[in-house]
Amino acid sequence: MDGAKPNEWRPPINPWVIALAVTLATFMEVLDTSIANVALPHIAGSLSAGTDESTWVLTSYLVSNAIVLPLSGWISSIIGRKRFYMGCVALFTVSSFLCGLAPNLATLIFFRILQGVGGGGLQPSEQAILADTFPPAKRGMAFAVYGVAVVMAPAIGPTLGGWITDNYTWRWIFFINIPVGILSLLLTSRLIQDPPYLKLKKLSELKVDYVGLGFVALGLGALQIVLDKGQRDDWFESHFIVALSVIAAASLIFVAFWEWHHKDPVIDLHLFRERTFTAANVMMFMLGFALLGSTLLLPLFMQTLLGYTAERAGMALSPGGFAIMLLMPLVGFLLGRMDARRLMVFGLVVLSFSLFHMTNFDLNVDFSTVIWARVIQAVGMAFLFVPINTAAYAYLPREKNNAASGLMNLGRNIGGSVGISVVTTMLDRRAQHHLNQMSSHLTPADPNFQSTLQHLTAAMQAKGFSAADATQRAYALIQGTTQRQATMLAYIDNFWMLGIAILAMIPLVFLMKKTKPGGSMSVH
Repeated sequence: MDGAKPNEWRPPINPWVIALAVTLATFMEVLDTSIANVALPHIAGSLSAGTDESTWVLTSYLVSNAIVLPLSGWISSIIGRKRFYMGCVALFTVSSFLCGLAPNLATLIFFRILQGVGGGGLQPSEQAILADTFPPAKRGMAFAVYGVAVVMAPAIGPTLGGWITDNYTWRWIFFINIPVGILSLLLTSRLIQDPPYLKLKKLSELKVDYVGLGFVALGLGALQIVLDKGQRDDWFESHFIVALSVIAAASLIFVAFWEWHHKDPVIDLHLFRERTFTAANVMMFMLGFALLGSTLLLPLFMQTLLGYTAERAGMALSPGGFAIMLLMPLVGFLLGRMDARRLMVFGLVVLSFSLFHMTNFDLNVDFSTVIWARVIQAVGMAFLFVPINTAAYAYLPREKNNAASGLMNLGRNIGGSVGISVVTTMLDRRAQHHLNQMSSHLTPADPNFQSTLQHLTAAMQAKGFSAADATQRAYALIQGTTQRQATMLAYIDNFWMLGIAILAMIPLVFLMKKTKPGGSMSVH
């Protein structure tokens, strides 16, 4: 068990050099989940495709990424973790180059699927490498380095993507991966070693669970498409979404039963017998939910309601990223001295406070208020990401690190997809709800409405418009203002929902077993 033996295997190279080498490729991969978002209109125009068709550029990547995540531990046990990791980096780099050369949308989507397959194996492999490279007492600091990459990349992705697309061409959002990928391959080949206890399965012993493999791919692929396309297709009003929802639910229920009872499963669900690991997975799901949900809401709010440019919206988010960079090492240091659960409770309280604070936003909120709200949120994130990851491995045998990291990353990614789906759906539905409520007061019988209409009409006539024209413009102004206020209320509803969801996670912390400072277990 982890933390049990002081003389465990460690690589001969400085572990911090290894940490930086593997974080390089992971940062590049996480960046690619969000960097293409702002370039979609340019991609659609350049490749003569519809806006709705172009969204498959995002969906195809997320689907293949989600399928590979839980399988990464199983593949590593067959070909070796170093080979698997280098294969993923190579596939990601080559497919990035091909994405940049794609002559049409169908080719681009195909190469994005390949890119997602390569990218899906990077995060779990890196986490498993870090868990093996560092002793439990220093693991918190190692996960802090990894955490900076995973939390920073989605935040700067849209801003960087917008800047590259505006100043060069959308193809460069893929080409920038090539030098990073090549450098990562060179460093990995020289620095990384597989630990001696990572026993590879001999080909003669290998029994591939084709049924589990097929249904994992089908279930997760269908689920990811439902989450990504649901709001756009009006959820269960679409026969396509209904069919995929049934396929996803049936496949995943079957997978859970099949993998639990299979002798050589592709996903080791028995890890969930360990309650600390299970609680960590649920919390990581919710962290993805809040991180990507709010990362989508805030730039959208600033651009659509406050009139910010994409670059200025990105500038409002970037101090939060710097706060995370500064705090992650501190959290890693504190993990070496106190129980991870205390840090988690603090992180959950601060994160929920930041979301409740955002419910005070209005249409006149200033730039610095948005920045500080994001910085407070970043503080909460920093105190959650590292302790959750460290606690997840504390009670697992080290040979299970590969399988555990795949499930942890899958939880965070699916949480992010669910978060984006929930906030976009809620934004649309709640805005319509508030608009209907407010519109019911805009009647000739309402004295406030009549007074506002007369005042605006008079102001328009003073500018030289005819009486009929002035009345029409006054109505349009009132309608536009009502629409903006309804949308503002919908954002506030979303912030309330995210804040309550995070606060509800606090009891989960107390289901976890106590960990010694440093993330190792307190009992054997």
